[in-house]
Amino acid sequence: MREKLPLWRYGLDAGCLGLALFLGALGLWDAYGGSAHYLLASIGGIVAGLGLAWANVRFRLGVWRTMAIFAALYLVLGTPLATPRETLYGVVPTVESLRTLLAGVVMSWKDMLTVSPPVGAFGGVLIVAFLTTLLTGLVAGLTAWRLRSPFFTLLPLLVMFVVGIVFGTRDVPLPLLRGGVFIAVLVGWLAWRRYIARTVKDGFRSLNHAEEDARGVRDGLVRRVAIGAVVLLAASGATAAAAPLISPQTPRQVLREAIEPPVDLYSYPSPLMSFRKYVKTMADETLLSVKGLPEGERIRLAALDSYNGMVFNVDPKSGGNFAPVGDSSDIRATGSDTRRTTGELEISIGAYDGVWLPAGGRLTGVEVAGARQDALGRSLFYSDEAETALSATGLDAGDTYTAHVQFPVKLADEELAEAEFAQLRMPTLANVPPLAAAKAVEFIGSAQGSLDRARSLETILSTSGYFSNGAEGQVPSLSGHGAGRITSLLDADDLIGDDEQYAAAMALMAREQGIPARVVMGFYPEEYDPEKAIDLTGSDVHAWVEIAFEGVGWVAFDPTPDDDEQPTPPEQEPKSVPQPQVLQPPPPAQEEPDLPPETAPEPQETEEEQQTFWELWGPLIITVVLSLGSILLLLAPFLLILALKLRRRRRRSQLGTTGDRVSGGWQEVLSQATDYGIVSRAGATRRENARRLVDGFPDAGLSAMALADTADRSTFSTHEPSEQEVADYWAAVDEQAEAMKSSATFWGRLRAKYSPRSLTHDLAGVMAVKNAAREPGERGGIVAKMAAGRKRPSGNAVAIRKVNATPPKE
Repeated sequence: MREKLPLWRYGLDAGCLGLALFLGALGLWDAYGGSAHYLLASIGGIVAGLGLAWANVRFRLGVWRTMAIFAALYLVLGTPLATPRETLYGVVPTVESLRTLLAGVVMSWKDMLTVSPPVGAFGGVLIVAFLTTLLTGLVAGLTAWRLRSPFFTLLPLLVMFVVGIVFGTRDVPLPLLRGGVFIAVLVGWLAWRRYIARTVKDGFRSLNHAEEDARGVRDGLVRRVAIGAVVLLAASGATAAAAPLISPQTPRQVLREAIEPPVDLYSYPSPLMSFRKYVKTMADETLLSVKGLPEGERIRLAALDSYNGMVFNVDPKSGGNFAPVGDSSDIRATGSDTRRTTGELEISIGAYDGVWLPAGGRLTGVEVAGARQDALGRSLFYSDEAETALSATGLDAGDTYTAHVQFPVKLADEELAEAEFAQLRMPTLANVPPLAAAKAVEFIGSAQGSLDRARSLETILSTSGYFSNGAEGQVPSLSGHGAGRITSLLDADDLIGDDEQYAAAMALMAREQGIPARVVMGFYPEEYDPEKAIDLTGSDVHAWVEIAFEGVGWVAFDPTPDDDEQPTPPEQEPKSVPQPQVLQPPPPAQEEPDLPPETAPEPQETEEEQQTFWELWGPLIITVVLSLGSILLLLAPFLLILALKLRRRRRRSQLGTTGDRVSGGWQEVLSQATDYGIVSRAGATRRENARRLVDGFPDAGLSAMALADTADRSTFSTHEPSEQEVADYWAAVDEQAEAMKSSATFWGRLRAKYSPRSLTHDLAGVMAVKNAAREPGERGGIVAKMAAGRKRPSGNAVAIRKVNATPPKE
């Protein structure tokens, strides 16, 4: 047990350790969006952890009592700091808050990685910040105030820094400043601890000149601090200057990039499958109401970029792009295009029923109101690439929310003509009708520019076709947009269909030409009024095409003809006069023609591209290996110390004669005592060093005298120990080691196990042997042999004692 320190020493250590831990916790700043809840959880965890460590040292709390207090602090402080949304009035514990705290010890780490940043404060994600700071603060304080060496304290501080990196995002907050201050704090604190340790250990040099000694110490301290500050400033400046040169060009990889969020898009049908139901049978029903929709803007349901021959859908393989929304009021936008206008849409759900969330443009936040605030707000998934959101619980009539959106700026064709198509990786289409590729070549014709090619497809479809959704009074028009329906649309003399068919046909033809296109389904009214709530009915449901342009983003195209462009129904032919029928022979049997599979593909014929094992698990394996490698790198010094001690023990117990191995056993006892702080004195006899062990281990040192006597007999007598005697001696050495271990505290045993003190002591002994061997004359050779611990015949014992007792000549 170390002596108690003055309170100002505890305060100084706690300030340095707390600052270092907070710098590590700042790595989670971007993941939490810099929220006040996250800052309170981090700072509260640091203060509570260091406070518990101080109480453990100050009041000599045991291990079990400390663990019990730690659990109580986690539950009591974790209620307002880690689960504020689950508590009553933000501080009173509830069954839900306690359940979240207990389950969050295991589950919060997964939620932290799978929820889209900022993760918010729902579901216990704040437990990651609170628990890591609480635990690392406790370990840092205990290692700083219970272990002699302050270097062990670096481990929890580095662990907190690594947690901030692994569980953070690619956007590192102030990396150079944080790293520079972190290193400066640690170097300064370690230098201070080293200075204090030397001052306490050595004291003043002279009792007669205490003032001069104190003044010299102060002057030396000032010089060292000044030199250290200059070195740190120079190193920080060099690091800042070299950072742009040595920084990697590729984005930083974090653990959340290798974790696929748990959303299965196969479970959610395409909204385009319900298109005819809305426009035909629910044409007059209010699906939703919206207030604040600017002139010409649209409400989006989903962007559909995958096709399997039957339906356009959100690519099921892009489920990883749909990340759970942590704080629905703050959704992080990652798009690169900046030409957007912001707006707020107040939306109330009516007869609309589905999982796809109606919104407009790119979402930056959703503020849910009403009784379903928690259920709907915590079930949202959002893909910034598709600008599409879905609710895992679905939307119900009466749900209301405010969507904060960014609408894309509409560019004139003169400006858009200068942009090329964006180079995007689009999902592979399956079972596309061959006629789509042939018609695409025909419609585009000689158009060269990117915009001209897209406009050619849009113009021909919208001007050469007719609109019909099969409603009463219109020309019959089949629903759906499967391969057969698209073939019949493009192969007819008169193109007849609605938004569903025209948008799907244009998207397929564009994709066959290598144009990045997708189908979007949503709403827009015939008349706009941003100041009033507009009721959107089934007749306001539409589908259009979006094409990506480099530096611009996705641009909307409308290939559907106007709804007043309807074909004239065929005239009624005059009834013919019936004639007597003559029985005709049956026609000859004809073979049924083989139709191409694209004509009417079956859904099950669509083959899914199977990912290889490395494509599926490779990023996760690489991340885990890098994380484990970092941990092993941190543990490498301790593993090296254990390996060197094990090697030393094996050499002592297995190499040399039986006398050498007995002597090696005694050396093993002295080495273990050295690790516990009882250092053997150079030049002393075995019995003298044994008395030091008795003084250092009152309850375990008596057997050391017997071990020393046995080692002396094996060294100075003519009797050669047998193998059994050697084995018995080493068994006694192990009993002595266990006795010394039992007399120490838990932290003392841990410190001795990983202490390099005995290794450095052995190295100093080897250097002393080499220096003694270089001395001239018989004395140098005898002293070198004695230091080496070699066996001597009994006749030389007196001569060795004389040499050892005779002072060196001037």
